[in-house]
Amino acid sequence: MKLRIARHTDRLDELVAFYRDRVGLPEIGRFKDHDGYDGVFLEIPGTGAHLELTTGGAHRAPEPHPESLLVLYFDSQAEIDAIAERIGQAPVVPANPYWLANARAYADPDGFQLLLALNT
Repeated sequence: MKLRIARHTDRLDELVAFYRDRVGLPEIGRFKDHDGYDGVFLEIPGTGAHLELTTGGAHRAPEPHPESLLVLYFDSQAEIDAIAERIGQAPVVPANPYWLANARAYADPDGFQLLLALNT
């Protein structure tokens, strides 16, 4: 079994730049005008999972929700610090107090939260 998480956006280029260039998820594929959709596949290193970002079609992108999170776990604080530096923006305050105490949260270009946490 493999996992791919797909999320629709109206800001594909901005979202890809955030997750690929700033967070560091490798781009492993893309498609253009597939039945009216464009998309990009990003690898979540070390997991076998992918993040698929799509745009197009008849549906607008979903509204961000404070509990719809992408949580990435790291083996060292240095890894988190390096990504936080590349993200280059102030953290946001997560809704759940657990994440406030145990992760750093950043809003992506759509307003969804990315959490960087230590693998404990």
